[in-house]
Amino acid sequence: MIYFDNSATTKPYKEVIDAFVKVSNDYFGNPSSLHRIGGAAENLLIEARSQIAKLLNVRANEVFFTSGGTESNNLAIKGTALMYKGRGKHIVTTAVEHSSTREAIEQLKKQFGFQVTYVPVDTSGRISPIDVKKAIRDETILVTIIHVNNEIGTIQPIQEIGQLLRDYPKILFHVDHIQGVGKVPLNMHEDNIDLYSISGHKFHALKGTGALLIKQGIKISPLFSGGSQELKIRSGTENVAGIVAMAKALRLTFEKKAATLEKLTSIKNILKKELEKIERIIVHTPSEQAAPHILNFSVRGIKAEVFLHALEEKEIYVSTTSACSSKNKAASNTLLAMGVNQDIAESAIRISLTYDNTIEEAKAVIKAITETVKQLGEVMN
Repeated sequence: MIYFDNSATTKPYKEVIDAFVKVSNDYFGNPSSLHRIGGAAENLLIEARSQIAKLLNVRANEVFFTSGGTESNNLAIKGTALMYKGRGKHIVTTAVEHSSTREAIEQLKKQFGFQVTYVPVDTSGRISPIDVKKAIRDETILVTIIHVNNEIGTIQPIQEIGQLLRDYPKILFHVDHIQGVGKVPLNMHEDNIDLYSISGHKFHALKGTGALLIKQGIKISPLFSGGSQELKIRSGTENVAGIVAMAKALRLTFEKKAATLEKLTSIKNILKKELEKIERIIVHTPSEQAAPHILNFSVRGIKAEVFLHALEEKEIYVSTTSACSSKNKAASNTLLAMGVNQDIAESAIRISLTYDNTIEEAKAVIKAITETVKQLGEVMN
């Protein structure tokens, strides 16, 4: 089996599962409880928060645990909007956001009358900081932008946007860092970011874990009513075992990045170079300003779902659009925004790698793709 769908989810590291099981068995107390068992769980929570903060170059009190990327994005966007709606009801975002951002904003439009400006992208899926600046109004309260596009891997100019927003102190800047964490650097304080989202299962932690980083001094409205967990920002008993496991996964991911990022980049470049040689294939991921682990291409004249299942028969696992929207069988919003026509967009396949993938796997996948294009092409003709 070759698993090349790591942007949908990653396989948890063995050490991560071991940590989850140990904490679940030995430190099962509620961290809010006053007795010794609760205190032991609380100490683990404090330690995990400190570890994650150190890895991400933030303060421990800037890390707020959530159930994953969708909740983190919703909390950042809706929490900011509801807190500052008296200041203005305008949001700036892009035409290529993840559905958790896109749908959160749509809900704000329908229920609270927010206005939104969608900054366009070029043919590489990249926005211009100049267009972001042009979109800003007096009533703008939030700019929310995905860092690494989850479908094609384009890296947005977050640093440049953060710097231009220094001239607009009343506007908060949220970044969806879910596909970038552990692979593409981001620094909340240096890059003038107020909030950013991560999701554990994208870096070999367990599903149902994530965090929203909120710069010290920034206030947002909570979405959940309940206890005082997470400084009242996110009520609900903390998933201590999952959080400890996520801290371990993040540490291991950063260690692997230091040792094998060059290899990962090389594998992606080999795949891209070989795919561009295959008749019928159009590669959408740009050569510059793109993440080292995501590669998107279309097979002209062949539906993505048909191609995906043909590869599955060879025990090769890839995806179509993002996992959150793939079952809708709709063309990629990102590719359409880039100017790709409907038929080509409906044929898009995403390969997404992790540090454990190998060059041998890449060569086997290229061979299988070449054969599958030929086989399906003959059927289509």
